[in-house]
Amino acid sequence: MRFSLFYREAKGWLGLREYQVRDKRSLLRHFILVFCAYTFILWHKLTGGLQRQWANRPLNTFVEALEAFRTAMSFRFFEWLTENRDVFAAYKASLGFVWA
Repeated sequence: MRFSLFYREAKGWLGLREYQVRDKRSLLRHFILVFCAYTFILWHKLTGGLQRQWANRPLNTFVEALEAFRTAMSFRFFEWLTENRDVFAAYKASLGFVWA
């Protein structure tokens, strides 16, 4: 039962079925990354790490924990972008884009 829950969540939320590879080694890498991401989110859900800083209610499901993690990453990226606007603008300029 637990494996089927993992498979459904990994397939639906972490892109397990989104692989576009041609060889066995690349497929294995993709699966390992998905398994690591799932384990990371689940571990933070079970230890309460995400809830303490990024939620004001219990994170009862994997999806709730994943959303808390995405919120944390969005916040951290925005914070970094605010502090490093010139670095990001230079990177975009190197690609031929303007960050105004």
